[in-house]
Amino acid sequence: MTKVLGVDFGDRRTGIAISDAARVIAFPRQTLDCPLVEQAAAAVARLAEAEGVAEIVVGWPLNMDGSRGPRVERTERFCAELAKRTAIPLQRWDERLSTKIAESVLIEAGTRRDRRKGVVDKLAAQVILQGYLDATGGETDLDFQDQAP
Repeated sequence: MTKVLGVDFGDRRTGIAISDAARVIAFPRQTLDCPLVEQAAAAVARLAEAEGVAEIVVGWPLNMDGSRGPRVERTERFCAELAKRTAIPLQRWDERLSTKIAESVLIEAGTRRDRRKGVVDKLAAQVILQGYLDATGGETDLDFQDQAP
């Protein structure tokens, strides 16, 4: 099996997580400071190619009721830009509450508010990617493209 890259695409920062080769555990990797969609897509594509990942999982910003959130259009643009820059398959994955979960973990760990900002995005990417890995059980032939409405 091969690694999977998880992405929490945001307005200013993009969190990155990566799985182990067995696709069991997601690890927070880094936070990219890329406010432009094109910048973020280029940086993620470079990282994915350098890591030799088999898939890229992008958090899909749905509302709590499952409807398309206000950031879906920007995330769609990001995915289109990313697809232009790499042949690695992209998967969308519901990211509801990923940032809240990451923030809760940081608060529980006693992380000061000013330090949380630089870490929360990569932890949210880890939450997104771990959810994907848990749901797929490490299988690579499952098609979750339509998992997010």
